Amino acid sequence: LVFVSLLKPETAAALKRTVEALLERGAIVRNLENLGERSLPYKISKHKERHRRGGYFLIDLEAPPSIVSTMMEHLGRDIDVIRRGFIKHPQAKPQECNGIIPVDYEEKLTGKK
Repeated sequence: LVFVSLLKPETAAALKRTVEALLERGAIVRNLENLGERSLPYKISKHKERHRRGGYFLIDLEAPPSIVSTMMEHLGRDIDVIRRGFIKHPQAKPQECNGIIPVDYEEKLTGKK
């Protein structure tokens, strides 16, 4: 998410609104990371204003794919959000346990070193 460059209390309020909207829709928020304020890669016109700088935030969440469209719509109406986006993070598959492999001690004792 890229927010309008705001003062800290206003930025915190915008983040709180966003996280609350996610939680209302059944998301589990794992982490919230502030990537800092920086210049935007290009001028962005949003909500009748032109923006050159923005605060970047990364929200790590777990949610059903069905909430993406409603959250994109919700964030598009928020006047403090300049850009929004969701990226699917592939889940790591748990390794199957093959059980304990029996050791042939007789072969170990008689085998060559």
